[in-house]
Amino acid sequence: MVSSVRPISKREPTAALLAMVAGRFRALAEPARLGILHELEAGPLTVTELVQRTGLGQGNLSKHLQQLHATGFVSRTRKGLFVYYGLADDNVLALCEIMCGRLEHDIAAARATVSTPRDE
Repeated sequence: MVSSVRPISKREPTAALLAMVAGRFRALAEPARLGILHELEAGPLTVTELVQRTGLGQGNLSKHLQQLHATGFVSRTRKGLFVYYGLADDNVLALCEIMCGRLEHDIAAARATVSTPRDE
């Protein structure tokens, strides 16, 4: 299957660029962080709102938000007494959508293979 996603640049990536990409993928390699990004898809939320929506403890949530902020996926905006977290880059949602779509396709194909009777 050929993907419809095209590379942004045809230049050979540098070691530094590959290290940065790997760091971003590491930040996404945690299910809780993916859940946080999913919740932020609707718009900016406070830590209290994210605790309620994700079920994570405040300390754990703050650790994940720090990692997402450090990698550029999440922004912070102070409004009065509250800090709102939002998506800094919508491209992360597109990346997650591509991966979820591919996994759903693979799961459906695997189920079809298992449920197909074999000739004996």
